Amino acid sequence: MYADRLAEGGIARYAARLYPDASPGDLRVLSALFTWFFLIDDECDRASVPEPERVRALVGGALSVLRGEPGQALPGPLGTMLADAWREPYRRMPARWCTRFVAAVEHHLGGVVVEARNKAGGHRPAVEEYVELRRATSAAYVAHTLIDFAGGGQPVSESFYRHPAVRAFSRTGNDLLSWFNDLLSLERDAATSGGHNLVLAIAAEHGVPLEEAATAARERWHRTMRQFPSLRAAAPPHGAAGRRYLDGVEHAVRGTMDWSYESARYN
Repeated sequence: MYADRLAEGGIARYAARLYPDASPGDLRVLSALFTWFFLIDDECDRASVPEPERVRALVGGALSVLRGEPGQALPGPLGTMLADAWREPYRRMPARWCTRFVAAVEHHLGGVVVEARNKAGGHRPAVEEYVELRRATSAAYVAHTLIDFAGGGQPVSESFYRHPAVRAFSRTGNDLLSWFNDLLSLERDAATSGGHNLVLAIAAEHGVPLEEAATAARERWHRTMRQFPSLRAAAPPHGAAGRRYLDGVEHAVRGTMDWSYESARYN
């Protein structure tokens, strides 16, 4: 039954939407990585009351696998799947990119731990606190680092990747796909997320009904989208790798939107 649910989720199609120019072989690797992230998300959410220590152990084990630390840090199918999916990027990509990728995964999984701790303690984040946390839990920055792998293995330079204008563009792309997902999954999140949804955070902070908070969230999304082209234009001079990275951030926004309507995960 769970395998059927994964298949109906269309995760491989999601990877193809985000990385339309990737080779079939690389799409298989990307699909495996995406599937692992969805599985770990489900695993962390499976208890009706989150267990922060258990989530922290899963996160620590996953990072140990990516860092190549010895031992069965993440035993069972989750560990095997991650090790298998990571093998090709680790073999092919330069060390600086691997460090960048592991840092993005650590940021994402750190957010997962914070969210679990919040839910267990009954803490509902305020709007700006939530927005910052959502940038981690979305895993968008992980997807952004994979643009280089999907593009054939030539990563953007560290100076380009770290440039404030590029970071602002990446951050805004993250917000756009995250808030869109929050609007689409509001009904489910109202029952299960412990306030971890942009609409729920706005409603709680401003003391307004969900309908009014949803309108405010949509307006915030549209304002942010109108800024997106000018943020891209502010990026420093860049060659093919830089253009591919900026295109990939845009693909992540639109690809997430389109896939969210297709996937049974969000029906």
